[in-house]
Amino acid sequence: MNYLHVFHAGNFADVFKHMVLLALLRKFRSKEKGFSYVETHAGRGLYDLQGEPASRTGEALKGVLKLADDDGGSEDIRAYLDVVAALPGNEQGMRWYPGSPLIARAMMREQDRAILAELHPEEAAALKANLRSDTRFSVHCRDGWEALKGLLPPMPRRGLLLVDPPFEDADEFEAIFRGLDEVEDRWPNACIAVWYPIKRSADLDPVYRRLSKGTYGAVLRAELCLHPDDTPASLNGTGVFVIRPPWQLDEDIRRWLPELGPRLLGKPAFRTRVDWLSAPE
Repeated sequence: MNYLHVFHAGNFADVFKHMVLLALLRKFRSKEKGFSYVETHAGRGLYDLQGEPASRTGEALKGVLKLADDDGGSEDIRAYLDVVAALPGNEQGMRWYPGSPLIARAMMREQDRAILAELHPEEAAALKANLRSDTRFSVHCRDGWEALKGLLPPMPRRGLLLVDPPFEDADEFEAIFRGLDEVEDRWPNACIAVWYPIKRSADLDPVYRRLSKGTYGAVLRAELCLHPDDTPASLNGTGVFVIRPPWQLDEDIRRWLPELGPRLLGKPAFRTRVDWLSAPE
């Protein structure tokens, strides 16, 4: 594994992914009953935007820092920025950026629990340090897919699984589908959110067709493409598909997604969409 998220923390894909995650977590915490948050590729949980790796790429300047520099914005975007700004060390400006585990921690209550897997030893050690003595969290330095076989189903049984792989391998989606089948056997009522990068939308057509067959029940697709497919950039867009999403999650995302392109680019995004690959019954 060569991928380290510190080079990309706070970029536009993180902004989109974490706003979807916050929308999901709001749904889960809207009920008093506790929930479980499970993540297969958790990373270190906290990233220094002024450190050398993040400064070298400058991706956060076109992502979370771009949003933070602009006044106004919808209630949803302000709530996301408030989560980031609340991190210790951000009192004088946005230096630290939360990974998904710390986004989840900001939304969790005493009755909620989290299980996190991270394969990279140094990242896993940093994640444990960043969560310190928070007894709601269980951190495992192991392959996320392998970990699911032994850690599912969680308690509480109601919950969310986030799959956020590095997409270093050409067959990453095959690994995802194998993992989804494992989850279906062990935790069939889970809500599952899977993040993916978009370079050429047509390359994802086989994935869309597979998800549209109804094997996993209802599947919601949400995407933000800042640039056309033929733009010579490493990442033109980003997406999340959600299996068994909470009621009206699609409406929640539609409320803020059209605003992201203009806020990040100064003009509308090339394409946004929120639709059903497999409609709820």
